[in-house]
Parts: sequence; structure tokens; C-alpha cells
Amino acid sequence: MSEILYRWPDAAKFGRRVPKEKFYAHGTVSTSVREKFIAEVLRITWAYKLAESTINLAGSTAVPEIQIFEIEAKGADVSEPVLTAIDKAIPFPIIFEINRGEGEPRSIRMVAAHKQLGPGTPKIGAYYSTGWQSARTERQPLPTSINLPALYTALLDPLTPVAVRPGEDVSEVAARLETVRKLEREIATLERKLRTEPQFNRKVELRRALKTKQAELTMLVER
Repeated sequence: MSEILYRWPDAAKFGRRVPKEKFYAHGTVSTSVREKFIAEVLRITWAYKLAESTINLAGSTAVPEIQIFEIEAKGADVSEPVLTAIDKAIPFPIIFEINRGEGEPRSIRMVAAHKQLGPGTPKIGAYYSTGWQSARTERQPLPTSINLPALYTALLDPLTPVAVRPGEDVSEVAARLETVRKLEREIATLERKLRTEPQFNRKVELRRALKTKQAELTMLVER
């Protein structure tokens, strides 16, 4: 896992606390997710709003703005169902910073999913995260970008297991990640079969298929 935190621009500071009840009060959130909010979340702050009006980068239909949400965890972490419920309720891409601990041992991780906007509920991909870092970690400036979609892709780049290729946009990265996850499942299945297959000829076939899938995976994750 990478270790990076960004220095969000002062001009984009929003700093509005959002009651967690706002996210789990309506009927689309299950009882189990509501219980996770109550057990895991101390406070949610809509911390920054990256938009043309705040950082002078033009948005698009896919990425009109990028929101930064800070979540104070009650315990060791905040689970993905909670993040998904927040993501589905906010019609913009979100980068989360989850904070845990008190005083000196306080730590942060940055987490986000590729989020595709469209009619109805946004499509949320898998979540990827940095490792836990000290709250005193020196923050890096935002990646140089020509517009908000490019910035969103660049912000997600260090979180994901695939290298973003030049000119690639968020939807293309999301599609490649989906293929990577599918290949990883197929590779795991082939490895299990190889371990238990008693016939030599069949083992040779499985090994060949496994090498092919592994080569495809390597091509997808490399730049």
C-alpha cells in the first residue's frame, strides 16, 4: 500500500459537519449499515470542495466537483458499507480521509472508489486505500492537472493496483480494474485446481492456462 496524503488547498476549504443520521435515516440504508454508522463513526466532516469556483479547474459531467470527506472513527477503522452509503448519497466523486486514535498515536488513511455518475444512483467501484499513516505525515501538493477529471484520475492513481496510463480517464481505469479483479479470481481458481489435480496431463494444461492468465494480469497492471 502506498503512503501519501495531499495538502488540500485553503481556497477549497468547506468545513461543514454532516450529521451521520443524514446518511442512514432514509429507507435505502439497511439496518446493519445503520448499526455500523452508530458503532464506527464519531463524526463526518465535509472538509473540502474541489471545484472550478475554488481551485480554477474546469469540471465535466463525469467529474463536476471532487469532495473531500473526513471521518473520525470511534474505533480502529470505518468499514466499506459506511463509505458506500455516503458515496451513494452524494452526487459527486469523494475522497475519504479516515482518522483514528487520540493524541500522538493518531493516524490517517486515504480511501476512495472509482465513482461513475449517471442517471439514478452513482456506480461505485471497489475501494482502494493507502496504508495507515501518522497524522504528522508531511502532505504533498495536489498533482498538476489540466481539469477536474484529470485531477480525479491522478488522486486515485496511488491508491489503485494498476498504473494509470497517459491520457487514460476514470472510466477506463475503472474498467481495467474490473478486468484485473476478474483475472485475479480466475487465477485463484486455477491455482486451487492445480494443487488438487492428480493427473499429470491435466496439471500441464492447468499450468499453461495459469501462465496465460498471469501474463494477461501483468500487462493490465503495468503502465
